[in-house]
Amino acid sequence: MKCVIKHSVKHKLKEHQCVHTGEHPYRCEMCNKTFSKTCKLKVHQHVHTGECPYRCEVSNKTFSKTCKLKVHQHVHTGERPYKCEVFNKTFSKTCKLKVHQHVHTGEHPYRCEVCNKTFSKTCKLKECQRVHTGERPFYCDVCSKTFSHKCDLKRYLPHCNQQF
Repeated sequence: MKCVIKHSVKHKLKEHQCVHTGEHPYRCEMCNKTFSKTCKLKVHQHVHTGECPYRCEVSNKTFSKTCKLKVHQHVHTGERPYKCEVFNKTFSKTCKLKVHQHVHTGEHPYRCEVCNKTFSKTCKLKECQRVHTGERPFYCDVCSKTFSHKCDLKRYLPHCNQQF
């Protein structure tokens, strides 16, 4: 089957032909990663420059890619376009749906290297690791008591005896 797409600009035709050839002629000078289109190379270069040209008009948070800005905007719109087909539960990000699906598959892909327990969520793995390291990153602003779990701090706050 012959391609019927035509481009009046020569470099656009060359970029389109890469779809058929699999060629990636545009190379990042920083890391040698290659791309089929100059626009994709340009977006990639933000990784090296730290440039974040896309700004959320609500929160002023900046992003290196328009797709990341679009996902962020779900925070403000309440949009949850990713749906679990089993529970009809919706999510604002595909990664959140993927983690949720571990409930259905029984998958526990995160393993503690100290005790070999496995977890379906990275946050649960981090909690396990804190048990082994003794790390207590959550603390009471009033009395400076520390906790390894945020929920323990929240439970403690109403009972802190140094409150007025």
